[in-house]
This record gives sequence, structure tokens and C-alpha cells, in this order.
Amino acid sequence: MSSITELADRVERLLLRHEELTRTNALLEQQVQSLTQERDSLRSRLAAARARVDALLDRLPLEADAPDAEKNHP
Repeated sequence: MSSITELADRVERLLLRHEELTRTNALLEQQVQSLTQERDSLRSRLAAARARVDALLDRLPLEADAPDAEKNHP
């Protein structure tokens, strides 16, 4: 009879552990989802910043188009 009691106790402990792991897994999934959203937002912001920098670089004159400082000052 004690082996049945021991088995029942072990099953109960396993069920409790399963519940704990299920809760932990749910929390980890929420964290992954949150971090994924944050990553996507940061990637979007980075792409927008790169586009702004590229637009500013396109507005800069090329070296050939820029006046030569030595030619203007003898």
C-alpha cells in the first residue's frame, strides 16, 4: 500500500511541477512577444534614421562640385 501512496505523492509533485513550468512558459512567451515587438520597433526606427541620413548625404555637394578653398585663397 505504501508504494501506491508513494506513487500518488510523486504524481502530485509532477503535476505541481507541470503547472509551475506551464506558468513559467507562459511568462517567457509574453517576454518573447514583448521583445519581438520592441525589436521590430527599433528596426523600424533605425530604417527611418538611415533614410534621413541618406537624404542628408544626398543633399551634400560632391567634392568636384564644391568650391576649392585653395583656389579661392592665394
